[in-house]
Formats: sequence, structure tokens, C-alpha cells
Amino acid sequence: MQVAIFILVVLGFVAVSGALVRLVRVPLPVLQIAIGAALAWPVRGIHVEIDPELFLLVFIPPLLFGDAVGVPKRELLALRGPILDLAIGLVFFTIVGFGYALHWLVPSIPLVVAFALAAVLSPTDAVAVSSIVDRNVVPARLMHILEGESLLNDASGLVMFRFAVAAVLTGSFSFAAASLTFLYAVAAGILAGVVAVFAAAKALQLLNRIGGVPAEAQVLVMILVPFIAYLGAEHAGASGILAAVTAGVLTSGSGIFRYLGVSARMQTISLWTTLSFVFNGALFILLGLLLPDIIRHVPPELSSRHWLIEPILTVLILTLCLIGLRFLWIWVGDIAARLAARFGKRKAETFGLRVRLAGAVAGVRGAITLAGILSLPLAMPDGSPFPARDVVIFLAAGVIICSLVIASLALPKIARGLVEPGEHPGAAEERRARVGAANAAIARIESIANDGSDGAVLGARLAAADSIVAGYRRRIAASDEADEARAEAREAGRLDLELRFAGIEAERAAVRAMFRSREINDHTMQALLTEITLTEALLKGRQARK
Repeated sequence: MQVAIFILVVLGFVAVSGALVRLVRVPLPVLQIAIGAALAWPVRGIHVEIDPELFLLVFIPPLLFGDAVGVPKRELLALRGPILDLAIGLVFFTIVGFGYALHWLVPSIPLVVAFALAAVLSPTDAVAVSSIVDRNVVPARLMHILEGESLLNDASGLVMFRFAVAAVLTGSFSFAAASLTFLYAVAAGILAGVVAVFAAAKALQLLNRIGGVPAEAQVLVMILVPFIAYLGAEHAGASGILAAVTAGVLTSGSGIFRYLGVSARMQTISLWTTLSFVFNGALFILLGLLLPDIIRHVPPELSSRHWLIEPILTVLILTLCLIGLRFLWIWVGDIAARLAARFGKRKAETFGLRVRLAGAVAGVRGAITLAGILSLPLAMPDGSPFPARDVVIFLAAGVIICSLVIASLALPKIARGLVEPGEHPGAAEERRARVGAANAAIARIESIANDGSDGAVLGARLAAADSIVAGYRRRIAASDEADEARAEAREAGRLDLELRFAGIEAERAAVRAMFRSREINDHTMQALLTEITLTEALLKGRQARK
């Protein structure tokens, strides 16, 4: 019962944080950490015992799957060079550079454990970055690289983290054996993700053939995909992390959504958005809950001379070390890209100093790092405590918070002015797509309307077609290149939405009045209110895009 209450309290405050973030000028992850700390401090911290395997299973698959579904695939392919450079090359560079720096700074941490901490700190969190700084002030190319990197380095960083932990537990490490195991883990993990998506597609096809299956059953199939991929890969001794990432990438790119009904499709999209928000928020609140206890029990290895100053200084130095390693790697990568372009006689797409600095500071650590570090085993195979476990958890938590604070303070200032004022390239692309789709719809409707029929049917068909085509022409006008025409169309659209929202409110009030007067029962009321709400959601989506 206590566990259930604890979960409900955490979920309740995740919801509260979503409302509070609108009232305070603090990034959402920082606010959630503060809420957790405020909850825990009066009771001298909350000690949470976590089963590492269960923790990874519950949090990692849905988080990685949700990120993979939302990442833009075209940009991922177009920018695969710099993304892979950061997601793989920088991960290994960070593990080596940060691992040795940590072992030198805190000699009590064994080198292999230092490598494990470096590996789990290598994944970045693009979701946290987007909550800190407006996407419109960060160059689109940089944002796409950060998104792609955060998706792939989650997999590479956590795979290397597990190798390092295994080396600590077994006391041995073979580079050749690790390389072969790594290749197997990658290949089999990707295959497991492919198989999971294929199985989900077949299951959805079967449900469609049966007919009359509730939309909730189709949604449940989609919920199970990342967990099936993860568990299948782990059972085969492969990377469940890569399996979940692969499943997410294929889910949005393979067309599996066409097997979902309209209602199931809307529910799935809404549900995954909610789950991503809940899991990210729960992890940051959990970090806040652990924070007072972590601070009160600062490991003696970090507080030999000063109880608080020394650990804070250590965390700050390590965070700046991560930023410095990242900046150095991006800078060297830019030089390499410039040289490769010169030899290939093509134009190099390199970053300026401020963009490099923004990219370095934007490498904040977040939910995946926390999930990984909390999954450290409590004990060695012989029953002795896992070496330096409390120290590395303290340092990981400190670096997460410190990187978020530094990015919150510095990134908006660094990014200011990097994007020239004007229409965002994505908005222009969307506008062109809307015009093309609307013109195709008009041509098809006019073709059907002019189809040979008797006079009465033809007249009704033409009248209906004119009404529908008028809506498409308004959409085209709203996307017109000319500013004056677009302004006029936007004003007409605003008035149209205003009237439609007024009508919806009147509908809703009338349905509730009929229910109160017992003209309709609660089932009829709920059915009508659901239809009205869906219509309102579609109109609000149109309003948000204007």
C-alpha cells in the first residue's frame, strides 16, 4: 500500500509541475527536481530501494521508444555524419577522457567504475534542452543534430555502461571479447526491434480482420511494442536499449499506423505524449526526492576537508570537464569536416564559435542518465557492496543538476541572435505542403462533382462540392506568399474559429441542460460530449498552427 501511495504522490506532483511551469520562469526539469527535494527535505529524505533490472525495464523502453518515434527521420538521415560522430565517437571520447579525469580527481573511485560513470553520463537529453530554450532561437540544424544524438547516444552510452558494470562485477575485461559482444549486442538488438514492430503489425492486421475490435485493444498492442523489443533482446543477450530505439524509429517510418483506426491512432499519439511526460517527470521528481538524503550523506571521499564546498566544487569541475570535452570534440569535428570538404571539392557545413559553444552547453544530462545510474547493482557477486556506488550516484545526480542549471543560465544568452528573424524553414515547408494537399483535394472533388449524373443529383453534388472547395481555398489563401493576402485570410480564419468555438460552447451547454432535465441519459451525454470535444481539439489544433 505504501508503494502505491508513493507512486500516486509522484504522479500527482508531475501533474502539478506541468501547471506550475507556466507560472514560474524555471525549466521544467529543474522545477520537478525542486518539487521532489521540497517533498523529501522535511522528512530527512526518502530512501528508495530500487531493483536495477526492474527500474531499467519500467523506464528505459518507453522513454527511448517515445523519443525515437518523434525524431525527424529525414533530418536524421541527412545529418547522419555529425550525429554518428557525436553519438558514437564523442561517447567513447567522453568515457576515456572523463573516466581518467574522474579517477585522478577522486582516486577512491576505481578506474573501471569511473568509466561506468562516464558511460552513463554520455547520453544527453534533448527534451530537457527544448524545455530550457525556445526551439525557434536555436538553429534548426543544431537542434536536429542534438535530437538525433540524444536518441543514439542513449543506446551507445548505456550499452558501454553495462559493459563497464559487468567488468566491475566479474573483475576482468577483454577488449577482443568485448568488441565481439558489442557487435552482437548491436546487431541482435536492432533485429529484435525489427521483429517486435513486424509482430505488432501482424497483430494489428489480425485485429482488423476480426473486425469490431475496440480501439483500446489496438492501442494496447502499440504500448507493448517497446517492452516486447526490450525483453526479447535482453533474453537473447543483446541490447534491449537498441531494440527499443529501433522499434521507435521503425514505428513512425514503416507505416504501421495505417493498421490503426482513427480513434486508436489519436489515442496512441496522445497516450505516448502523456507517458513521455509522466516518465520524464517522475524520474526528475525521484531525483529531487533522493537529493536531500544524498546531500546529508555526502560520501567521505568527497568531503575530507570541507563538508559542502568540496563536493560542490567536484561536481562543478566534472560538469565543466564534460562541457569542455564536448566543445573540443565538436571543434575537432568541424576541422575534420572542413578538410574533408576541401579534399572532396565541396562546400563544408561547419559551425561558428557560438554555435559550437551552444552545442557544448546544450549537452545536458537528464532522465536516461538518472535511470542508468540508479540501476547500479547494490552488491558484488560475493555479497560485498558495489565499489563507490554512493559516490558515483552522488556525482551523477550533481552533474545532472549542474548541467541543467548551467544550460538554463547560459544557453538562452549564447543562442540569442543565432537564428535570423523570419519564417522558420519548417513552417515554410509545412505551408507549401498544405497548399499542395489542398490543390490535390480540390482537383479530386471537382472531378467527382462533375461526374455524369441526372440533374437533381448533379445539382446537389455541385452544391456540396462548392461548400467543401471553399474551405480548401481558404486554406490556400492562408498559405499565400503575399503578406497582405495571408493577413486577410488569417483574420477570416480567426473569425471562423471564433464562431465555431461559440457554437461548440452552445452545443456543450445544451447537452448538459438536456441531461439535467433528464431528456437524455448519461451515456448519450458522454457520447455527444466526446464528439464535441474531438471537434474542439481539431479546431484548437488549427488555431495553434496559425
